[in-house]
Amino acid sequence: MTWPADRDTELFAIIEAEVERQNTTLQLIASENFASPAVMEATGSVLTNKYSEGYPGKRYYGGNEVIDQAEDLARDRVKALFGAEYANVQPHSGANANLAVYHALLEPGDTVLGLRLDQGGHLTHGSPVNASGRLYRFVSYGVTPSDERIDFDQVRDLALAERPKLIVAGATAYPRTIDPAPFRAIADEVGALFMFDAAHVMGLIAGGAHPSPVGLADVVTFTTHKTLRGPRGGCILARADLGPAIDKAVFPGMQGGPLDHVIAAKAVAFREAATPEFTAYAHQIVRNAQALAESLAGHGLRLVSGGTDNHLMLVDLRSFDADLSGKKARLALDRAGISLNENTVPDDPRPPYITSGLRIGTPAVTTQGMVEADMATVGDLVHRVLVGRESDAEVAAVRDDVQALCGKFTPYPGLAARG
Repeated sequence: MTWPADRDTELFAIIEAEVERQNTTLQLIASENFASPAVMEATGSVLTNKYSEGYPGKRYYGGNEVIDQAEDLARDRVKALFGAEYANVQPHSGANANLAVYHALLEPGDTVLGLRLDQGGHLTHGSPVNASGRLYRFVSYGVTPSDERIDFDQVRDLALAERPKLIVAGATAYPRTIDPAPFRAIADEVGALFMFDAAHVMGLIAGGAHPSPVGLADVVTFTTHKTLRGPRGGCILARADLGPAIDKAVFPGMQGGPLDHVIAAKAVAFREAATPEFTAYAHQIVRNAQALAESLAGHGLRLVSGGTDNHLMLVDLRSFDADLSGKKARLALDRAGISLNENTVPDDPRPPYITSGLRIGTPAVTTQGMVEADMATVGDLVHRVLVGRESDAEVAAVRDDVQALCGKFTPYPGLAARG
C-alpha cells in the first residue's frame, strides 16, 4: 500500500489558519496554554497507532512492550514531580479523571460536597446537567458574600449535617488560593474522603507557586494542558491503597484503550515541569495575573474577591456597564483578537450562557514571554474594547495593536501545518 500522494489542502489550510490565529491574537483563556514542540512531537508520534487496553504488564493486546515503557515513565515522572504514592496517567480529560474517582470510591446516590458552579465550581462537582449530579447526591457549598472566598464555616456545617462520603475541593473559576488543610480537617471530623481537583493550578503547584494538596488529600485529579503546559489530558494521584480501585474505575470502568501518544506527551510535560525554568515560569504566571488584575481594576472594572492569587481573575461587569453581559464582552473582544470566556460571578442573575462576568487567565501569554509591563498593555487593550465595542474603527485599531504586541511574542514562529 502507498499513502495518498495528494496533500489534504482543505484540512491543512484550516490548521494553518489556526496557527496564524494563535500567533497573532491574545490567548487569555485561563484553561489554555501553548504546548512545547517536544510535547506536540510526542502527541503526533507513531504511538497513536497502538491499542493497549489495560496497564503495563497486564494488557489485553500484544506488542505493548514499548508502550509499557512510555506509560511507566509517565507514571514515575509524575509521582516524583508531586511526591505521590500512586498515579494513573490514562484519563483522557480532567472530567474523566473526576468521574473515575467517583466511580471508584462512591456508590450511586452517595452524598458529596462540592463547590457551586456559579461560584467557581466545575460541572463535574455536582452540576445537575452533568453525570456527577445525576449519579450522586451533591450538596453545594459556596463563597462568603463579604469577601467572595470559600466559606469554610459553611463547608463544615454542611459536612456535619450531611455526613458526605466525599468532600471535593478545587475550582474552575476561583481566583484565590485554595488551602487544602481546612478541607482535610473537616473531612477527618466527619469521616469523609477528601479529593482535590487541581486541574487549573497543577502547574503552579509543580513550580512551587501554589500549595500542594498531595499528601493531604486522599486523591488529587488534574489536567495536563492548563498551567502544566502539556498535552490535553487528565491524571489521578492518590494514596497507594486506593490505586487498585481507581485503576479499575478508569479501565474498564470509564474508558477503553488509552491514548498512548498523549501519555507519552504527558511524560514529556512532567519532565519539563521538573526544571528550574518551569519554576520561574509558574511564579511569573502569578505575577502576570496580579499585574493584569491591577490594570483592569485601574480602569474601573470590579474583580471578584478583589484580585487574584493564582493564574486567573474574574471580572464582574455589572458595576462597569449594567447592559454589558459577559457574552457581549467576549464577542467584542473576539473581534479585536482577544480570546477569553464569559463566566458566571457569585450569585449571577444572568444564565450561564450569558453571564455577568469574564474569566481571564495568564498561562499562555506567560509562555509567550510576556511580563508585568506587558500585562498593563493587555489591560489597556481589554478596556478599550469594552468601552468602544460599538465602534468598528476602535475595535479594528485594537486588533492592530494586539497583532503588533503578539509580533514581539510569537509562540510558534515559522510553524506551518504538515501534510
